[in-house]
Amino acid sequence: MTNITWLGFLAGTVTSISVIPQVVKAYKTRHVRDISIWQPVLLDFGMCLWLLYGIIIGDIPLILANIFSIFCNSILILMKIFFEEDDNSPTRDYISGRHSTKEEV
Repeated sequence: MTNITWLGFLAGTVTSISVIPQVVKAYKTRHVRDISIWQPVLLDFGMCLWLLYGIIIGDIPLILANIFSIFCNSILILMKIFFEEDDNSPTRDYISGRHSTKEEV
């Protein structure tokens, strides 16, 4: 592999794992009220286009990075849809662990 290919793998890895903290936080807290549904939807759409482009030109780092990112953002979209009801219950601050009501937030 060339150095350019390794650079592609590194860039793809860093950008692909960037969504993991949000997915983990949403899963642990079941709090997704502050996440716009449109950000991961539009990002998934754009990544699908990048994936198609990567397949057409045969760029493995581009293909792998976008498959992983599409997967992670799709999980975030599903959590936004399914955890929406949990946003009506008292929330727990992710850092302090303190419970609060919606009125306090």
